[in-house]
Amino acid sequence: MRIILTDTFRKGYSHLNQNEKKLTQKTIRFLLENPAHPSLKVHRIKGTKYWEAYVNKDIRMVYAQEVDLYILHTIGHHDILRDY
Repeated sequence: MRIILTDTFRKGYSHLNQNEKKLTQKTIRFLLENPAHPSLKVHRIKGTKYWEAYVNKDIRMVYAQEVDLYILHTIGHHDILRDY
């Protein structure tokens, strides 16, 4: 699998603190190695083509999935989901 980071994702990532960035890198690694990893709590955002993964209790990562590609759209506090 490959990953593409959108500009929106990069911007959201830049606003995270160092610990949240470290957790995000771990989350991306888990997504690549085992998308069914229980800590990710991956699920489709209802009524959309997007998926949500947990970075921690408050930080969410939104992505789209294609055959061999994850497109990371955004990351941030749980309220980012309002845009999806």
